[in-house]
This record gives sequence, C-alpha cells and structure tokens, in this order.
Amino acid sequence: MPAYALARLRRPAEFHPEVGRYLAGIQRTLDPFGGRFVVHGAEVEVREGSWDGDLVVIEFDDLVSARSWYESEAYQQILPLRTRHLAGDVILVDGVGRDHDSAAMAGALGAGATA
Repeated sequence: MPAYALARLRRPAEFHPEVGRYLAGIQRTLDPFGGRFVVHGAEVEVREGSWDGDLVVIEFDDLVSARSWYESEAYQQILPLRTRHLAGDVILVDGVGRDHDSAAMAGALGAGATA
C-alpha cells in the first residue's frame, strides 16, 4: 500500500541559499527509498477552512520506506538546511489501495451508511 510524506511549508519573506542546497540534494536522499514527488511546492486552491503555505507530497511504496527515508542519515544531514529557514509541518501517512471503498469503511465503523 502506498504511503506519503506530506509537508505544508510557509514561504519565507526571502529565499535563503541554504534552501536551494536542500532542494538540490533531496532527490538523492529519496532515490534509495523509492520516493518520488507527486506535488512539489504547488500553491493550493483553498475550498474549505484556511491554508497558509505550499504543499509537498512525496510517495513511497509503503510507510516503512517513508519512515526509513525521513530517519536516514542522508536526509537528516540536509534537513537543517530547510528547517532553519522554512517553518512548516511534516507528516507520514499510509495511503489506500485503488480498491478502497469508503462505504464499506463506513459500515465497518458502524456509521450505517448506505450506497
């Protein structure tokens, strides 16, 4: 089942060169773990609530790979290049398979939903 690293990053008033070094180095930290960008720094179109920042979504084969990437020595070495200059939130989350059925999930949760 796929898993994702999601980041909501707030844009700084000024772009710092260290962030450029982070961007230049991140792909080589992802490659050994099969990570690939699905969304990278795109502005979002807010439809509900509020959102401040850009969105990054990186897909992995599974949560173990996502966690191993984030905790890897290679990524931990470049991470401060971003965190010193960009505020944000990062989460790792399991995805669902192509056959995911929200109605079946509702039934399993006792929601009594009918299709």
